[in-house]
Amino acid sequence: MSPAQNISPDVAANLAAIIAAIEAARKKAVAPAPETRLVAVTKGHDASRIMPALEAGHRLFGENRVQEAKVKWPALREKFAGVQLHLIGPLQTNKVREAVELFDAIHSLDRLKLAHALKDEMERAGRKLDLFVQVNTGEEPQKAGVAPGDAVAFVKEAGALGLNVIGLMCIPPLNEEPALHFALLKKLAGECGLTQLSMGMSDDFETAIKFGATHVRIGTAIFGPRAR
Repeated sequence: MSPAQNISPDVAANLAAIIAAIEAARKKAVAPAPETRLVAVTKGHDASRIMPALEAGHRLFGENRVQEAKVKWPALREKFAGVQLHLIGPLQTNKVREAVELFDAIHSLDRLKLAHALKDEMERAGRKLDLFVQVNTGEEPQKAGVAPGDAVAFVKEAGALGLNVIGLMCIPPLNEEPALHFALLKKLAGECGLTQLSMGMSDDFETAIKFGATHVRIGTAIFGPRAR
């Protein structure tokens, strides 16, 4: 049984199990990325649930919503030095100022209007965030992301604005084989000249690692089901 299927109430134990599973998957992979970083996703969990992971020494976390991050993370960052916070959910242009203030990286750049808003705000704030372009590898109409056929051109346009695009991100369709989507994302990243791949979540991160994931976004397998 994988760590993702064996969730303990003990966050620190879950975290250790996931870190061990990541290392095991990297050893099995033919050509893993030079490093695979764990983005511990804290969406829907309060500070008391996050604290054990911080106390265990983990420092890279992901949030889906700007407003939720704004409530939780400033106080946690005062207590724990070195925290890196990544936005992994959709970003509305009216939240760009707060996002640039709160986050160190954004995994969901998906349109030129957002690219221009991020450029303007980062110049105003004197900050330069790492950015991933979200690719809608399944071309699902309800899902955000650049179409695969538009990814190379979009990365070039974002780069021309001076944005620090370091990689691509995807969320495979629920009922499809994720390996196909991870392989496509890796191919597109090569065509874009990018080395960072944000792909893989609690149920499929081991597969993502086989295809060179540099960032895996894992929440449920560490923190348990989100509070409703």
